[in-house]
Amino acid sequence: MTQTDAFLAEIADALGADAVNRSDETIARYGENTMPGGDRPPAAVLYPGSAAEVQAIVRAANRHRIALYPIGTGNNIGLGSRSANLAGFVVVDLGRRMNRILDIDDRLGFAVVEPGVSYQMLHDELARRGDRLMVDVTSGPPQGGIIGNALDKGAGYTPYFDHFGSTCGMEVVLGTGEVLRTGDGALDGQDAANWHVSKYSFGPILDGLFAQSNYGIVTRVGIWLMPRPPAIRSFHFTYPDDADLGEIVELCRPLKLSNYVPTLFRVGNDVYLCGSESVSPTYPHAFTDDARRAMRDRHGLGSWTVSGAFYGASDAALEPQIERMRVHFGRSGKARYIPHDEAAAIPALEVAINAFSGHPSVGELGLLKWRPGGGNTWFLPGTPMDGRIANEVQDVCRQIYVQHGIDYMVMNVCGARFARGLHVLAFNRDDPDERRRADACYRQMAEAVARLGIFVGRAPLDYHDLHMGQAMPAFAQACGAIKQALDPNGVIAPGRYGIA
Repeated sequence: MTQTDAFLAEIADALGADAVNRSDETIARYGENTMPGGDRPPAAVLYPGSAAEVQAIVRAANRHRIALYPIGTGNNIGLGSRSANLAGFVVVDLGRRMNRILDIDDRLGFAVVEPGVSYQMLHDELARRGDRLMVDVTSGPPQGGIIGNALDKGAGYTPYFDHFGSTCGMEVVLGTGEVLRTGDGALDGQDAANWHVSKYSFGPILDGLFAQSNYGIVTRVGIWLMPRPPAIRSFHFTYPDDADLGEIVELCRPLKLSNYVPTLFRVGNDVYLCGSESVSPTYPHAFTDDARRAMRDRHGLGSWTVSGAFYGASDAALEPQIERMRVHFGRSGKARYIPHDEAAAIPALEVAINAFSGHPSVGELGLLKWRPGGGNTWFLPGTPMDGRIANEVQDVCRQIYVQHGIDYMVMNVCGARFARGLHVLAFNRDDPDERRRADACYRQMAEAVARLGIFVGRAPLDYHDLHMGQAMPAFAQACGAIKQALDPNGVIAPGRYGIA
């Protein structure tokens, strides 16, 4: 009997036979992803139903020296889906049975959720309870997990866009099998009244250790919710030229520095927005500028389209703010205004309205169909809100895309001082040459923007080691030292985010 067999037998005895799955179908499904590096089939999949059962799994993994890979709902499409960073790990699927909304506090505006709770689940429950609160959603899969997205530093578009920043109070099973509660939850022997409302409690703030790391398995989190406003009105502006990104960034920055516009700005290029509703008409050849112009004319969009929204007491009360936006973005004479009601009938802009409104939607999943084969990975650099730098990074990345025969797709999500560039690499995963080119494209961009002083905020599994290698040695050494302290046998996702 192998170590893996002995480990799985112990888990079946402790948790029941239904908690262990080694079927060929399951192994294949949990190994799938959309990235260039290929699938990573696990050795088995486990289904714990509680924090205590997660503890049992972790302690047994320490005895048998088994590598575990925890997932929530497994919908991290473009960054790894549900597959482990290496084949042969044992996937711990927390979402299968740990999918309860443990609490919703309507007065204080928070929910407490387990890893299997998706954006759609929480949205539906809040609607059932009167729709007084809303959860900030991604524009990705509605079945994406709230905890998993927050721990991977995912974000949305409302004032509560910072998903990790909107968490408050965690329960974590460490690599030793011990349970840690962060913040006021650390109060020994008591149910802390402030666990999910007070972010900065006694002592060091430990919550951040469990974002983009492999130090523990998070089994519950408090998440702050936004009061649903009576009225939401979006505004949208199209710009005709690629180089207009610099002007757009310069116009967005003061509106966010003053927080006049409460949402983040979505600044999407033509292929990103239209690609969610189309397939490439020029495939297997790269998308031409003539084809781009024809597509955006057909969809009523620009080379860039800017979207934001206001919240208020009524639609009429928001009209002066909308008018101010028309004046602000209309200064150069290049912008064309698209009002809320017209945008709601354009699928690519309806996605933005849904995101600003806290409604999960599937619109942007259409990007998976841009090329056949379903290949999709994301390059996510962050740039300062400086128009010159935005155009410099755009020019560098656009040229690298063209060099590798990949169509340039990007959404810039703009805040007050910082913008995240959501670069999509869509490719035919069934074509070895396209996989090779997508991989080379990603690596070349990572190196090129690093020379400009630009780093990524999230990374696909294929590139964790690449990006950790770009960090200063002291950073990598500190991450390794924390790993040794909290998971001395290295049983939780060894190598994830480049942490051995």
